[in-house]
Amino acid sequence: MKLPGLAPAAFATFATVLTLGLAAPAPAQKPEAPKIGAVAPDFTLPPAAGGAPVALKDLLAKSKAVVVIFDATKCPYAKGYKERVATMGKEYAGKGVTFVTINSNKTEPAAEVAEDAKKHGFAFPVLKDEGNKVADLYAAQKTPEIYVLDPKGTLLYRGRIDETHEDPKNVKSPDLRNALEAILAGKPVPAAETKAFGCSIKRV
Repeated sequence: MKLPGLAPAAFATFATVLTLGLAAPAPAQKPEAPKIGAVAPDFTLPPAAGGAPVALKDLLAKSKAVVVIFDATKCPYAKGYKERVATMGKEYAGKGVTFVTINSNKTEPAAEVAEDAKKHGFAFPVLKDEGNKVADLYAAQKTPEIYVLDPKGTLLYRGRIDETHEDPKNVKSPDLRNALEAILAGKPVPAAETKAFGCSIKRV
């Protein structure tokens, strides 16, 4: 393309400006996941069943560890872990560990999340993350995906519950349980990071 009366150098400048103006915007960067040994992001979220908001800092203040689980109602992987999560939540509550689940899916309303938690006997905070803001802070991608924090909020474990969402009798690597037992014993977590698997979080 040539424009009448436009010198070559000026044309080159014009072409550059035109190209830049039409360039596609750079893709937004994904939030960076908190690192093992770093302080995890704080949050305050409402319970799915309604009531006073729950603050992470308050859970940390009264716990030897806090297990944050990004959960779902419809995901078959999350469903496969419901009984294990309910059982571990009750078992470790007696040892000073607090479990909390967070639902960040735009496709699963709070009432559905509350009913699912009641059905499975979750005896710990079940929170609704509207707009997936906390999921973004944690760079959580899957349901279920686990983050274990010490009382200072330091991330000590991130990843999966274990290696299979199917028959728990086939579990050979109980990663979350191993992490919690190590933390309660004052020892380093043997495998501080494992690969979470499951359904993708349905973001807005």
